[in-house]
Amino acid sequence: MIDVPLSALEVAMVQTGRRAVETLRDTAAFAQGLERLGYHRIWYAEHHHSPAIGAFPPVVLIAHAAASTSAIRLGSGGVLAPNHAPLMLAEQFGTLAGLHGGRIDLGIGRGPGTFDEATARALRRGAGPTTDAEYHEDVAAILSFLVDEVALDPLPEPWLLASSTAGAALAARLGLPIALAHHIRPDNTLAAVERYRADFTPSRWCERPRVLVCVEAVCAETEEEAAWRVGPMEVVKAGLLQGLSEIPFPTPADAAAHPFTAEERRAVAGFRAQQAVGTPETVVRRLAQLAGEAGADELMLTTPVYDLDDRIRSYELIKKYAEVTTLS
Repeated sequence: MIDVPLSALEVAMVQTGRRAVETLRDTAAFAQGLERLGYHRIWYAEHHHSPAIGAFPPVVLIAHAAASTSAIRLGSGGVLAPNHAPLMLAEQFGTLAGLHGGRIDLGIGRGPGTFDEATARALRRGAGPTTDAEYHEDVAAILSFLVDEVALDPLPEPWLLASSTAGAALAARLGLPIALAHHIRPDNTLAAVERYRADFTPSRWCERPRVLVCVEAVCAETEEEAAWRVGPMEVVKAGLLQGLSEIPFPTPADAAAHPFTAEERRAVAGFRAQQAVGTPETVVRRLAQLAGEAGADELMLTTPVYDLDDRIRSYELIKKYAEVTTLS
């Protein structure tokens, strides 16, 4: 049994053979499905200039999902501070929180959301990568504007996304709950948690350390079916290993036929071992292990599989098994 809340990260993968608008329309059905299953929250990620991931602004997806649901929390995971004016983010998320009954989260991240340098510069109006000092100032300004300029009741719940000890230190200094990107940099998770807990300073936002860990989780009735479903994302990861950022999200059949090199197979297998892929028993056992190791207060699952029904089924299997099974 997993005794912490389960949530979801929606990355909005654009499948080969489908139009981006179809992926966009699926987001409401996904939110409704996870609300029925009893998931705690859904966050939407910010990405740009990728054939595999839709360039759908989180604030728009949140508003769309909020209009289609009634109870599940919704937020950004994350909205990327360097790409936006702090006051605008405070106004947008403050408005969403006011409209939707205090179920809005403002998850803030740092990366540009793209591997394309021209796109990154366009997002920053020609400026180069943000410095540590600029990012810290942006996050502090967002929080200040929420309180002093927006001042709606209720305010959105702010979180800081991190995948390193540096991000963990900032979350601790500002007294924010932290969302750790185990699905991106799993080797950094435990060190980041340790730094966060050691340095944490209570604030108006958070009285004690609060840790969410985001994990890639793909679940099916058999190990073979789970491996089939996770195949497309492993093709994308193999491309990234080669420095190829513009890899489409293939069908499972195309992924099964993909000619991985020996090095790529070792890399994707090593990454898969740090996530949670397999049958309900395998996945829930792994999630419980991660939650225990990190002392997580919440687990967020990201499930980049090709078919919407298969994706929702994965969440269903995990939720049901997690609720009724005692792991020994």
